[in-house]
Amino acid sequence: MYRIIERRMIVPNLHEFIVEAPEVANSIKPGNFVIVRPDETGERVPLSVADWNREAGTVTSIFMQVGASTAKLARLKPGGEIPTFAGPLGRETEIQNFGTVLCIGGCYGIGSVFPIARALKEAGNTLYTILEARSAYLLYWQEMFKPLSERVIEITRDGTSGYKGHLARLPEIIAMEKIRPDRIIVNGCTFQMMKVSQITKEMAIKTMVNMNPIMIDGTGMCGVCRLSVAGKTKFACVDGPDFDGRDVDWVEFLNRRRTYNPEEVYPLHKSGCASHY
Repeated sequence: MYRIIERRMIVPNLHEFIVEAPEVANSIKPGNFVIVRPDETGERVPLSVADWNREAGTVTSIFMQVGASTAKLARLKPGGEIPTFAGPLGRETEIQNFGTVLCIGGCYGIGSVFPIARALKEAGNTLYTILEARSAYLLYWQEMFKPLSERVIEITRDGTSGYKGHLARLPEIIAMEKIRPDRIIVNGCTFQMMKVSQITKEMAIKTMVNMNPIMIDGTGMCGVCRLSVAGKTKFACVDGPDFDGRDVDWVEFLNRRRTYNPEEVYPLHKSGCASHY
């Protein structure tokens, strides 16, 4: 069993989850993910890693409450335990001195892009950060990015903080901020990663995305997390989760993501979790 150090809602529907897992913390690298179960009968949920403390033996993730299993995670208390915390899984993000790197995070991706930004800064890169949300109250961890970044740029749909709009404005923002990125890293929802990849394909900038398909075992055995990249079938859990977003077949990926939406809604309402929020 793995002890829960912290589980708190940091902005509406997004939770910070810190678990004591010394062996995982000792081996984790930027871009890795873990698989957790909220209880003995729960499904396996993949979570990107947002931070870790090797000395304390803890690992931090940011998760969004969506279905029944994440609703169960959202009800856990510090001091409690979970039966599964498997990792580190996936390939770590490529870290070297690329020159100027633009890191973009939205939703739970703000948390998961943080250790990547930190490692890129340590490798000598000039770093810029864009944080996106629907409104200012959904942004978080800005202060953690400031020591790493030349500038932390915010963009909100309603204009309550930073630029108004969404990442369709990326070319305009890059021009106004005078950023000349050699590489772009994007972590967040599927639409955000797809949109940025479509834009940067025209700009000829390598753009790495952190793919989050449906997973079961996380070790390449089941094949559920397959996706098409540059015309070839890849498994996100062992070949990724990082891929060049310009090469991803986003239409296929979106269709596969929607496959089990009705089944996800049913257990959420039958579990009793939905009534608590």
